[in-house]
Amino acid sequence: MPRPFACGLVTATLLGILVGCNPKPVPEEKSDAGPDNPQAAAKVEKESEEVLPEKELVNEDPGLDGNLLRSGGANARSDSVTGGAIGGTGGNSGAVVRSGATKSRMLREGGGNAAPNPKPQPAGGKAVVLDGHDASNAEKYGTFRENEFRSPLVEALSTFSADVNTASYSNVRRMLTAGALPPRDAVFLAEFVNYFPYQYATPRGDDPVEFNLEMGPCPWNRKHHLVRVGVQASRIEAAKMPPRNLVFLIDTSGSMDSPNRLPLVKQSLALLVDQLGERDRVSLVTYAGSSRVALGPTKGSDKDRIKTAVNELSASGGTNGEGGITKAYELARGTFIEGGVNRVVLCTDGDFNVGVTNHGDLVRMIEEQRRSKVFLTILGFGMGNYKDDVLKDLANHGNGHHAYIDTVDEAKKVFVEQGGALACVAKDVKLQVDFNPARVAAYRLVGYENRLLKAEDFKNDKKDAGDMGSGHQVTVLYEIVPVGVGIDLPGVDKSKYATPAKPDPNAPDEWLTVKMRYKQPEGDTSKELAKVLPGKALGQDLSADFRFAAAAASFGMILRDSQFRGAMTYAGVLEEAQGCVGADPNGHRKEFLTLVTKAKELSTKPAAPEAAGAGQN
Repeated sequence: MPRPFACGLVTATLLGILVGCNPKPVPEEKSDAGPDNPQAAAKVEKESEEVLPEKELVNEDPGLDGNLLRSGGANARSDSVTGGAIGGTGGNSGAVVRSGATKSRMLREGGGNAAPNPKPQPAGGKAVVLDGHDASNAEKYGTFRENEFRSPLVEALSTFSADVNTASYSNVRRMLTAGALPPRDAVFLAEFVNYFPYQYATPRGDDPVEFNLEMGPCPWNRKHHLVRVGVQASRIEAAKMPPRNLVFLIDTSGSMDSPNRLPLVKQSLALLVDQLGERDRVSLVTYAGSSRVALGPTKGSDKDRIKTAVNELSASGGTNGEGGITKAYELARGTFIEGGVNRVVLCTDGDFNVGVTNHGDLVRMIEEQRRSKVFLTILGFGMGNYKDDVLKDLANHGNGHHAYIDTVDEAKKVFVEQGGALACVAKDVKLQVDFNPARVAAYRLVGYENRLLKAEDFKNDKKDAGDMGSGHQVTVLYEIVPVGVGIDLPGVDKSKYATPAKPDPNAPDEWLTVKMRYKQPEGDTSKELAKVLPGKALGQDLSADFRFAAAAASFGMILRDSQFRGAMTYAGVLEEAQGCVGADPNGHRKEFLTLVTKAKELSTKPAAPEAAGAGQN
């Protein structure tokens, strides 16, 4: 017999649960300055109208607190990554032949006959809570597919934008330091390779950029070759540095309230302030639920005043990134220095949740702002809540570059070692490689998946591309399958309307031609440079820099569990890299060896529920 009372009780219970699962929405926090609040808007405007005092050289440098924050905050060790660094020999430049062990390994088949590489196990099982956030849900990385092999007969031209971003490497370092392998989409191969400085030829003449080519055996597949394109931007001497108009845009929302966010921002900016002088000026804009001018234009020599304004900041409220970005660009335009460095320096974890929050809308807003000729630097901070995909896109579309700061040492790399890079020397830098099908059966661009361009974009001066600052470098790797080596590529029918090409008996013996276009920082018309890679290039010895760049790419491919990693293992990466550490004055290459060792250890350990990693997509 039916039991209507029981059914009604169940229905009532379900309704109660559904109602409980849908609480009333919390109203968004609104800015206190705007058209609806003229008094608050007038107050902000007054703060931004502070008159720059007469120039007076003040030589004060109180320095930084000696108790500097190391990586990871409370949940990470305060020292460097543990594990013995593997010492190495060999210079940082010049021709270096491969070791006997490396040569022996190169004789093996790439892939099939090699011992299988342990597959990385990023963040499995129950997620550990890092830095107050559920790391498996809060961090966000854009999904992308690695570039695949292309035939020159189908697509002879490979075109892409230069990219000087390095955030991926330091972000992955933070995860490994905390004891977890990274999610695969956190690993950008180009940013791994570009993290390290190399010894490239200095630009000569009127061109602010120069590039060179090198070719050798591919370390992860002996049947293939590897081509390196190394681009070097000219370096401006400190005495000749143009005046800088910098607007620090600092996220002071509640999500920045942890040791490796706002406190690390303060210490990082102090390093930058120490590099400024009397001709420079600094402004400070903060944003949480609303945005405000915390410091009007101030001479760079007034270091105490700037540092005090930064150190007084505290974190609370929502994250109105849109309002902060708009106000920072307005202030930068209002204090614009003709012929100087005009730049917004954004410090955030990327968690925009008030105002314009849609990814596409934020990108379009940045594209509109870049027309002001104000450049952009985006510095990512924090763990467990970091929005890498948002910050990377904003930097790429805003005449900017993106770095991730996990330690004070990384801040020193960005602001001390590369401090001059805030001054742009070449903008809209594009590269296009033309492959000779008589030599090249297939090619693959290693990385730069988010910087690809159409072939017709190369000569289109209206198409935006990457910018290079003083001393910046761009390193590009291509994996080459030579003619005669088999490769399984999808077949493409030839067009019946195509005119058959006649063999040219006088055609030069070349592998490829690289072309690069760039504009002067204040220019609108690009200039083209070109170089060829001759057939004899393959017989030359490899430089230590080439070998190290290949090792960095190999490491990234293993962490990504790339289908293209072939025979390469963590042990192979160590073997390739340890002989080309060289002088390494800042210790970046030695640290690389330590990280590879750490990743190797983590990859061989079973993933325990309590030992999950630093984030899933």
